[in-house]
Amino acid sequence: MEGTDPVNKKLAAALSGGAVLVVALSGCTSSNEDKGPDPKLVAWAKKVCDAIPAQDGKIRSANASIASIATNSNLPPKSAQKTYAQAFQDLADGYKALADALGDAGAPPGIDDGAKRQRDAAKNLDGLSASYVALKKKVDGLDTKDQGKFAKGLKDIAATQAEEVGKQSDSGTEALKRLEKDDVKAAMAEQPSCKAAAASATSSPAPQGTAG
Repeated sequence: MEGTDPVNKKLAAALSGGAVLVVALSGCTSSNEDKGPDPKLVAWAKKVCDAIPAQDGKIRSANASIASIATNSNLPPKSAQKTYAQAFQDLADGYKALADALGDAGAPPGIDDGAKRQRDAAKNLDGLSASYVALKKKVDGLDTKDQGKFAKGLKDIAATQAEEVGKQSDSGTEALKRLEKDDVKAAMAEQPSCKAAAASATSSPAPQGTAG
């Protein structure tokens, strides 16, 4: 699949950074343990953290699938299309579930502008999910019978849709970092589910070495 291999690498490189959103949300480290966060905030953090591990695994697996295409120059267009489509669907579902978890949890109790920080983070995750839904539709519509047309279609996606996903990922990361500051971070650090996701992020980083 020589004609599409460079495009695959470009597309994979642009998309594989999406998992940093989960890293941002699950990167819980101990802080303020001397006094500890408000119990109500801890209960809020549990609602959010308990939703992370399953979605973290789904998102990382999808990114791994995308990255694997970049190293497989012999993958037929139809197989590449199927892999991309499934990965994009899983990414859309994963980020949507995280957005829903934040929405269901509501504003973090006792936090200044916590409601806005929570809404912004959920909105960004929803936006990223929608971007992956759009990507899947684009890939589903590609012509897999003609390798040249398929390669051109992937190139167009890499140039337009992938850039949009990158922007959504960056803004989502910043929104989650704002949500996760100070007492919120301390409350999340107490949750076993957040600790597990953070450990997974440390031991299995998202694939980044796919550019070429």
